[in-house]
Amino acid sequence: MSEFIATDLSSYYSLYEQSVRDPSKFWGDFAEKEFTWIKPWDNVLNCDLSKPEIRWFEGAKLNIVENCIDRHLQENAEKTAIIFEPNDPNESAQNISYAELSKNVNKTANMIRSLGAKKGDRVCLYMPMVPELAYAVLACAKIGAIHSVVFAGFSAKSLSDRINDAECKYVITADGGYRGSKVTPLKSITDEALQSCSCVSKVIVLKRTNTEVDMVLNRDVWWHDLYDNQPLECDAEVMDAEDELFILYTSGSTGQPKGMVHTCGGYMVYANYSFRSVFQYESNDVYWCTADIGWITGHSYIIYGPLSAGATTVMFEGVPSYPDMGRFWQVVEKHKVNILYTAPTAIRALAQCDISHVTNSDLSSLKTLGTVGEPINLEAWEWYDEQIGKGKCPIVDTWWQTETGGIMISPLAGITKTIPTFATLPLPGIQPCLMDQDGNEITEDDAEGRLCIKAPWPSMARTIYGNHQRFKGTYYSAFPSKYFTGDGAKRDANGNYRITGRVDDVVIVSGHNLGTAEIENVIDEHEAVTESAVVGYPHPIKGNSIYAFVTLKDDSKHLDSATLETEITSLVSKTLGPISKPEKIQFCDGLPKTRSGKIMRRILRKVASNEIDNFGDISTLLNPECVESIVVNRK
Repeated sequence: MSEFIATDLSSYYSLYEQSVRDPSKFWGDFAEKEFTWIKPWDNVLNCDLSKPEIRWFEGAKLNIVENCIDRHLQENAEKTAIIFEPNDPNESAQNISYAELSKNVNKTANMIRSLGAKKGDRVCLYMPMVPELAYAVLACAKIGAIHSVVFAGFSAKSLSDRINDAECKYVITADGGYRGSKVTPLKSITDEALQSCSCVSKVIVLKRTNTEVDMVLNRDVWWHDLYDNQPLECDAEVMDAEDELFILYTSGSTGQPKGMVHTCGGYMVYANYSFRSVFQYESNDVYWCTADIGWITGHSYIIYGPLSAGATTVMFEGVPSYPDMGRFWQVVEKHKVNILYTAPTAIRALAQCDISHVTNSDLSSLKTLGTVGEPINLEAWEWYDEQIGKGKCPIVDTWWQTETGGIMISPLAGITKTIPTFATLPLPGIQPCLMDQDGNEITEDDAEGRLCIKAPWPSMARTIYGNHQRFKGTYYSAFPSKYFTGDGAKRDANGNYRITGRVDDVVIVSGHNLGTAEIENVIDEHEAVTESAVVGYPHPIKGNSIYAFVTLKDDSKHLDSATLETEITSLVSKTLGPISKPEKIQFCDGLPKTRSGKIMRRILRKVASNEIDNFGDISTLLNPECVESIVVNRK
């Protein structure tokens, strides 16, 4: 274990104090000792959060893939790097060694290069959860191309928006993708998306499901045709620490997805550090993060964090309910998983099932459990602890975001005292604070406020792609020179943090950030709709779900409401993807508004959550009479 990784509570406090007192020395010493650099840095940190301009390991040269693969080959070439568990349990799993991973990544990198891709080009990856997705991610990083992974559940419109925003020249997709009993037609969705993407010159298509597809002449090429004869060796591009590594889109409150930019050096250092610290990873552990690589969790804790640490990481193509609700636990037994990192949504769904789905599998290999994506509720935490961990596995309830790049507040497995529903203490190097509505820092404990981070950390996003002003306005304007997370939090007398949820117009559904404005924009496109307001409300499985309040045009109010609901739901699903569709739609004569015309979503959230006892003073509303009607007709 590294001297920089806490091994007990005393060393945690000592490391934390060092990291806060002299961040440059702490991160510089860790980075120098733990990674391979082509050229060392001139400055560990050069940062002005008022602008914000952020540079870590300024002047350093490296390639992240050399740190994730190449440096492990001398001593651990035959160690399993990736265990691939397919969607169909009857299909054989694959154990991919570091040597095999190296060859596959090199061939993939040469394949992408053969199409003309070079350093700085953007490559969109719209792929199923198969090893080739990991190869493609790492191949882009090896040649200096910037990868932009789009979750394979997104619609053609969402895909085209992201391709156009990043101005991707290349797309890598597949004929289709397996997800439980369904096949997603990825190539046909890609074709539809590319009708409005003039920036794309080449499309590589992986054959996964043997779905019949159309191949566009001079644009589309099969993966296997291009890949098979590529050389096994590939020179790594020399990258500056602040060169862009990837763009990953997250929902914003304005309706326009935000392309968060992460860079090579700082992201690598912190993904590695947080992985090893939080999970207390040991060299022979089998680690499984159940997320999709289309999300930041997959980037940081399936690929870059584990592989840079020389770990064995599981990639799972399927879903927890296929072919039955015992699949997660069967996979744990099959691969003797030691560390399991999953979402509260999955835990809640699995807890609803007959306990035999759990008891039929041997879970004795587990030693650490983790949760990610949203705050976990007490009932789910206790079930996870008792039924899966058997009361013997620490649960690391991790808080972080796409923007932060890595875990920020979390127990360290077996070290920090866990408190159900609390993310507990910040990792070394992370300085959280609570702010009141007037912009003042709340210094006392037993307090609640808006969660900010008041000092830089290595994996923080550098900008929103193509729009630095939006980056500053979204994250650094509410509380100048502090990163505003958009979350509220409570802090207890011992400095432990509990995340209370979003305070902006973003709803977390099944661990995914969904921008309400984006959904409203789609609903408003329906020819019968005048306007809409979307809010989240508690859901027993998903954590939150979407409730849409919709007003109709006068000439549409006679239309059948069930038909309209189906049409609106289908429109959202087709435009943004099924994860964004409303669970409930309520048609209203009007929406509560201030006299300046702003919709009072606070009231609508209470209605959606069935908290109708106290709306506060509504006399200042432009149309207070509509509130009673909305309450009476709530779903």
